[in-house]
Amino acid sequence: MSLLSTVADFLKPAPPLDPSLRKALDRVAEMVDPMLKAAPGFEKHLSGPVEYALGYCDGLVASLPGPIDINRKAFANDPLVHALFATAGDIDQMLGRSQAVRDFLAEPCSWENEYFYAMFAARRQQKKQLGMAQQGDVIRNDVPQLVLFFSGQTLIEPSCQLDATRHGLRCKALESLLHTFHAHVKALRDEREGLRADVSVERAHLTILRGTSGDHALEVGTRHLAELDTKLRHTAESLMPEHLVHALADYLKSPEEALHLTPVSITVDRQGIVSDDGNEDINAHTLNFPELTARDRRLHLAMLARISRDEALEAVEMVRDQQHRFMLI
Repeated sequence: MSLLSTVADFLKPAPPLDPSLRKALDRVAEMVDPMLKAAPGFEKHLSGPVEYALGYCDGLVASLPGPIDINRKAFANDPLVHALFATAGDIDQMLGRSQAVRDFLAEPCSWENEYFYAMFAARRQQKKQLGMAQQGDVIRNDVPQLVLFFSGQTLIEPSCQLDATRHGLRCKALESLLHTFHAHVKALRDEREGLRADVSVERAHLTILRGTSGDHALEVGTRHLAELDTKLRHTAESLMPEHLVHALADYLKSPEEALHLTPVSITVDRQGIVSDDGNEDINAHTLNFPELTARDRRLHLAMLARISRDEALEAVEMVRDQQHRFMLI
């Protein structure tokens, strides 16, 4: 290749960004800090990491199991759905109280299909109790047992189209990553403000020491002020747009720690009592599901669900009627 062609290639304008990537970059600046766009090389440094994070979010959503039907019939026949709710009526309560479901059903698009899809999430809980258990041919009382149950059942991103739900979940996954980084930035800002206050107090303290104390106390105070000044400068520098861009790029290149799925396998009977893997109880079933770790660090079972629109409408009306009766009483 000639020198002339090499120079020509170097001077060629960069190809335009993919619209979805540009939209994601705008979202990054909006959620983390609008001043990021003022940093030199904002697009150059973040395009690759954001593209990687988007791909990671795509893979994460694609690996969600389901969709599984969640209804009264599934509660009776599907061991996993049976474990997710204490009673079949709790399914109706979840649907009727869900603001996401209410908002979705109020939209004309909710009539496009007799079913809609959403991500179902719930928190796994366990408690210890003493109960009855058969050991061989003997039934014993006060046997220590571990009981599995779930709480906080919720539906996220309801849509008549499964692809639309998945798209919404990919956007939420990226936002979760950005929320986590934004929390880091907020912590740095709080630290900076705290250091500024400490420096101000220490300077006032030194002013008093100069007139009333000996050299040793003044030396200790001066050294402490210098340490605070150094910490303040370091924290202030880390909040400069160019430094934040590089920190964010490194973070988005390794999103696994902040957002990931962990497979879980647990064997329980119809009462939710956890069994040993070698248990031959015909009423015991092994449940397999992933748990999502996101920005609040709490684990949530996560999977795709399919819901009957008519059943959801009935549930919303039922809960609305219950609430109305309660207000009358």
